[in-house]
Amino acid sequence: MLTRKQHELVCFINDRLAQTGVSPSFEEMKEALDLKSKSGVHRLISALEERQFIRRLPNRARALEVLRMPERPEKKAPSKVVSPQLRQLPAPANDVIEIPLHGRIAAGVPIEAFEGVSTLAVPAALLGQGDHYALEVAGDSMVEAGILDGDYALVKRQEVARDGEIVVALIDDAEATLKYFRREGAMVRLDPANRAYDPQRYLPAQVRIQGKLSGILRRYH
Repeated sequence: MLTRKQHELVCFINDRLAQTGVSPSFEEMKEALDLKSKSGVHRLISALEERQFIRRLPNRARALEVLRMPERPEKKAPSKVVSPQLRQLPAPANDVIEIPLHGRIAAGVPIEAFEGVSTLAVPAALLGQGDHYALEVAGDSMVEAGILDGDYALVKRQEVARDGEIVVALIDDAEATLKYFRREGAMVRLDPANRAYDPQRYLPAQVRIQGKLSGILRRYH
């Protein structure tokens, strides 16, 4: 699952390596992605390393190796929609579906799950098959996955998850959080996508999967 900027960066690095055999400089990456500072490049590089798309070669300045490539999306993305999925979103449709909106979910620390129910109008082309609901994101611990405070997480209902998927996890049947799902020995680890936050570890009996992230809907004001 890559954000648009992460996707652009790994493609830029791969293309430059294919052309010259040398990794681009951080300044070149900043200019290519139209970023304001090199710190943004560092964050993207770290996120791509964590997701095992690239790695830094030891004892060599500017040396990066592309380990694998995501699928290249179409150049035109659906307007006002950000998706963390590698798969290409279908073309926008005129149909709109009302799905349940279950309050706010923490992308930092767990908060009480499903605070009331209203509805959210979502383009049908974003959802695909299955039963879906929406949660408003509160917090910043998933920003490196392109999930921001105030976004709407579109979630497919399911009770199982694979390692590396972004899920809604219900903790102790009381609190919900949006995190990467991992298995770590006999424990379940819920990973943020923000280096300022630490992973959360629980016994499997404490964690119930409430759904898998299908996409993000962002409203611009």
